[in-house]
Amino acid sequence: MNDQDLDNWHDYEVESRREIMALLRQIGEKHQLVRMLIKGEADVCVTTVLEVDPDTNSMVLDRSIERMQNERIIDAGTVRCETSLDKIRILFKAENLRPTLYKGDSALRADIPPSLIRLQRREYYRMETPVSNPVRAIIPLPPELGAGTAVFPLHDISCGGIAILDNKFQLSTTIGETIPNCRIELPEIGPVTVALQIRNSLDMTLLNNKTNRRIGLQFIDISRGGMAGVQRYITKLERERNARLAGLA
Repeated sequence: MNDQDLDNWHDYEVESRREIMALLRQIGEKHQLVRMLIKGEADVCVTTVLEVDPDTNSMVLDRSIERMQNERIIDAGTVRCETSLDKIRILFKAENLRPTLYKGDSALRADIPPSLIRLQRREYYRMETPVSNPVRAIIPLPPELGAGTAVFPLHDISCGGIAILDNKFQLSTTIGETIPNCRIELPEIGPVTVALQIRNSLDMTLLNNKTNRRIGLQFIDISRGGMAGVQRYITKLERERNARLAGLA
């Protein structure tokens, strides 16, 4: 998990303080283990949530059994945390870490995070679409470009939405804007018509110094049949990838 992951999963961000505290309390009550990434995967501490205190806007985390690691945690000040609750993955940052006591034992105190990411397994599972057989998204253009549609290749797809490549910079990048009547042509599955809401955009400089734009789009009010088609296509891509990996093994 890194900052780019958190940006990619912005669609699943929880910002309600009441909901955040409820989730943290459930994590503690169910004794869910929390992976604390101090400096990425190279320095990981397994901890638990001991207490959530809204009065001080803080939570108490169990300390590491290694004294030096506790010192590194406090020196870092901010760490990334990852856990699960009822098969839903939870990601958050623990900030302003400092030593504290909890029921007479040493522990760590951190601020209650202002937001966290809640990912259902199928929602966060993104599959990159094949370059050799690109998936096409047919999207209406903004009114200022005149009536009509344009075709955009997909970069990846999940059950929550898609990312497309807009190398001609034709689409709006206004976060929250919804584009109705978009059609995604899924190979061997068929078309899915859905409204798409703009969630993020990223301009990328390619190796040939050309610039490309990736736009993240969330499905809005997708039909049950449309979602079933997306799930079938993701399953198809996963099977093809596993077959390639088995062939290379």
